[in-house]
Amino acid sequence: MATLKDIAKLADVSIATVSRVLNQDENLSVTEETRHRILTAADEIGYTKHQKIGNFKKEKHQVAIIQWVSEEDELVDLYYYNIRLGIETRAHELDYEMLRYFNDIPFSLAEEVIGILCIGKFSREQITELESLGKSLVFVDSDTLLQGHPCVTTDFENAVQTALSYLTEQGCKSIGLLTGQEKTTDSTEIVPEPRLRSYRNYCIEKSIYDPLLILSGNFTVRSGYDLLASKIASGTPLPDAYFAASDSLAIGALRALQENGINVPEDIQIISFNDTSLAKQVYPPLSSVTVYTEEMGRTAMDVLNKQVLAPREIPTLTMLGTKLTLRESTLP
Repeated sequence: MATLKDIAKLADVSIATVSRVLNQDENLSVTEETRHRILTAADEIGYTKHQKIGNFKKEKHQVAIIQWVSEEDELVDLYYYNIRLGIETRAHELDYEMLRYFNDIPFSLAEEVIGILCIGKFSREQITELESLGKSLVFVDSDTLLQGHPCVTTDFENAVQTALSYLTEQGCKSIGLLTGQEKTTDSTEIVPEPRLRSYRNYCIEKSIYDPLLILSGNFTVRSGYDLLASKIASGTPLPDAYFAASDSLAIGALRALQENGINVPEDIQIISFNDTSLAKQVYPPLSSVTVYTEEMGRTAMDVLNKQVLAPREIPTLTMLGTKLTLRESTLP
């Protein structure tokens, strides 16, 4: 059975402070953050005695989501939408209210906001701006350990190697890459592309690396179409397969191939990355690296909640695994 001592240990306060908060001592002077930490710790370990007090009411605290893309762009590629959905679902389960900011960093946040979840890619200058808000920060889909903040990312290295290994096992002697280049939203920094690095490392190791097989644009359907259409028009031979760094790139490339009478997967195979719902809606349905985007969001919310309960000075990186989901754009 949970005790006041358990709550005090989890919330890093004295037993006396826990008792006075749970008994709603009006003469107790503690910060809202400490009060929230105690109440959340009580909920976390299943302590319910305080809830039997007739006028007890746990105040709702808020979590801010800062999405690096606009609302419109979020719907173009569902990757970041699904991350946000995972955050909001878990936040609701933990009884938090949400504040949402799209492609914008607020000047200030109310005391009720206990932390910020930052989705996407942020420059060092933007991270400094976020730090000035004075809230706990957790980043999703970017590695911010060097900046001193906890983060949740995808295991790109193993994901790419698994996809390329499958194509190699299918007898593909040459594998091209469709990729894109991103900048932070303030356009001050180019974002490193981990799939490009993993692709290059794998192909060099297998002695199949050819830089001419790398086509780079941006992560959109239009870019995927233009890259493949231009490649086909050049008359240079196509590789046996393409690995696309996003579903959108793969969908555009698929259309360009089909318009030129090139059959997928008979003439060329394709594996995409992310496995959003769009990957299943094209013909043939795309084999894709499944990234658990909603789980990334849920995990990030849990990291933030624990950071509020028991702040840690050492930042952590949580890396989620992936799965290669095979469909009809590759040979069985």
